[in-house]
Amino acid sequence: MRRRSAVLVGVCTAALALGSTARAATPPGATARCSDGTYSFSQTHSGTCSHHGGVATWLDGAAATSAFAVGSTMLLLTRTRTTGCALGALPDRHCSPGAVYSGLSKAVICSAGFHTAAIRNVPEAEKHQVEVEYGLAPRGYGSALEIDHIVSLELGGSNDIANLFPERAPGFHAKDRLENRLHGLVCSGQMTLRSAQQQIAADWTSLYRRVVGG
Repeated sequence: MRRRSAVLVGVCTAALALGSTARAATPPGATARCSDGTYSFSQTHSGTCSHHGGVATWLDGAAATSAFAVGSTMLLLTRTRTTGCALGALPDRHCSPGAVYSGLSKAVICSAGFHTAAIRNVPEAEKHQVEVEYGLAPRGYGSALEIDHIVSLELGGSNDIANLFPERAPGFHAKDRLENRLHGLVCSGQMTLRSAQQQIAADWTSLYRRVVGG
């Protein structure tokens, strides 16, 4: 009996030691652990782990991914092509018409607790599929090119492939500024969410000139 108790004590001690080691492995100041195992130190939830598969675990007490019911994906136009897509400043709407989530209403995306990292889910395999459809080699392009959401997540966009396209720098940087401005206009009541979604999918560069300028 004493031998069995000693074994149990040893197992418990080892488990505690492993748990302590795991906790110690988390870098000081990390706010999230990304899906690829890396850590983020972002002080905001917007865009956290966006290039690392999304957030696996928040370390700052934020709500879990399941807190947001995104609903179903709704295409803005019918997707009629999956090969031979034209690569340019704008997405080929035959391949990438844009898509939104039915559950991401204005009330949801404008709420204080909403953060895009909680719903961002674009696996590397899906990104590579987009690249192949647009005639690119399926690989990482670093800062030169990004698989971007046509309708951004902060405007209720979907992670569906119909809402993704390969965008070269510096285009996606400018589009980020437009998306932030549109989010503000929608939440302040100066533009409807549906109008922002449709216009950014139709021609974000023209919309940028009207909304941001330059």
